[in-house]
Amino acid sequence: MSQILIIYTGGTIGMMSDPKTKVLRPINFEQIMENVPELEKLNCKIKVHSFEEIIDSSNMNPAIWSELALLIKENYDSVDGVVILHGSDTMAFTASVLSFMLENLAKPIIFTGSQLPISAIRTDAKENLMTAIEIAKAKKNDRARVPEVCIYFDYKLFRGNRAFKYNSSKFEAFRSPNYPILAESGVHLKFNINDIRQPADAPFKIHRKLVNDVAVLKLYPGISQKVVETILGADVRGIVMETFGAGNTTTDKWFTDLLKNAINSGKVILDISQCKVGTVELGRYETSKELKDMGITNGYDMTYEAAITKMMFLLGQYEEPLIIKEMLETDLRGELTVS
Repeated sequence: MSQILIIYTGGTIGMMSDPKTKVLRPINFEQIMENVPELEKLNCKIKVHSFEEIIDSSNMNPAIWSELALLIKENYDSVDGVVILHGSDTMAFTASVLSFMLENLAKPIIFTGSQLPISAIRTDAKENLMTAIEIAKAKKNDRARVPEVCIYFDYKLFRGNRAFKYNSSKFEAFRSPNYPILAESGVHLKFNINDIRQPADAPFKIHRKLVNDVAVLKLYPGISQKVVETILGADVRGIVMETFGAGNTTTDKWFTDLLKNAINSGKVILDISQCKVGTVELGRYETSKELKDMGITNGYDMTYEAAITKMMFLLGQYEEPLIIKEMLETDLRGELTVS
């Protein structure tokens, strides 16, 4: 019989409306179980770890990510898969960072949650939870069907570091436009085998050190020199720069000079597109050729969530900017497509 670990961090799935104030408040996991008696019918043993303090996912941070990685390591050998109940607002960040922190993963780590509380009549929580468990225990020839960090929501399974939350009012909360879904739930569970990463033949290990010395420079027409100076001059080691289209920026001399100065001071600047679909192509247009020549790092088709967390992860592993730049441009966990 399969053994599944459920880690309950919080989120809408574990909320209940107060009869008097109508405000949503967190409930414990036992109350969640009471709302899903169907869990008893699953052919698996469920072990639960509930956070002592149930958190809103807006309060997620690197210390909690480190705790999650350690929890998974401590239970890794005794379970077939892990389901993490998590608020949807920052779920893609947590799924992305864990994909980097968990090296040589050979078992499913499935994030799920809901848009409506599990106690609501029309809730999406029950289906999300039940199917996440089914996927976490799914095997073929005694091997996990999906040995990845994933997000399951609204009948679709996404690679965690390829997904982002795009809608706060529909059950279809997540999308992954630059990579296919890994599985789809209907009458049967359909796994897209060719799109699922297979584990390396190496021991599982975790990396808990994250460095959040990261700033974000989001460009817009008319951005002032003062704003750019403030962000590029911040006491950080890494900067995620959200550019236009295929990675383009203004070519004003004051702007490119500030970028060069930041790189020369040892900062790593990662170029990702503000577009949700497509990839950064440094050098394709004249407006990005100078960026490539000065040493701006190509983020290709990484999501914002993957870019931020990958930067934190690599800053925790390496000191040398050139190594960090090289690793940012390398596909580590299926988070980018090198064009």
